[in-house]
Amino acid sequence: QVQLVESGGGLVQAGGSLRLSCAASGSIFSINAMGWYRQAPGKQRELVATITRGGRINYADSVKGRFTISRDNAKNTVYLQMNSLKLEDTAVYYCNGDFSNGLGFYWGQGTQVTVSS
Repeated sequence: QVQLVESGGGLVQAGGSLRLSCAASGSIFSINAMGWYRQAPGKQRELVATITRGGRINYADSVKGRFTISRDNAKNTVYLQMNSLKLEDTAVYYCNGDFSNGLGFYWGQGTQVTVSS
């Protein structure tokens, strides 16, 4: 059994910063790709950023230059540093991990990020 737990969400003014963390626990051998997704009210869940175990990174165009994804493989943790936040970044942010040894994909429970004017 695997669990992903996000933290770091909250309320921030436009232009501000937040750092999200997502820690994986359980019967983990290794984690391939990890990523962050978000879902705003009335919209579909969308990719924000992903990072492979080797450090290859992919960002959504809407967050390039503002968000930075990183991971600590020893801690089975992925981070998302969000700078220059905009109103349209308001959403529930979900962590995702692709676990090896046939465990597959798991999602965290989500953390709310609200950007105010």
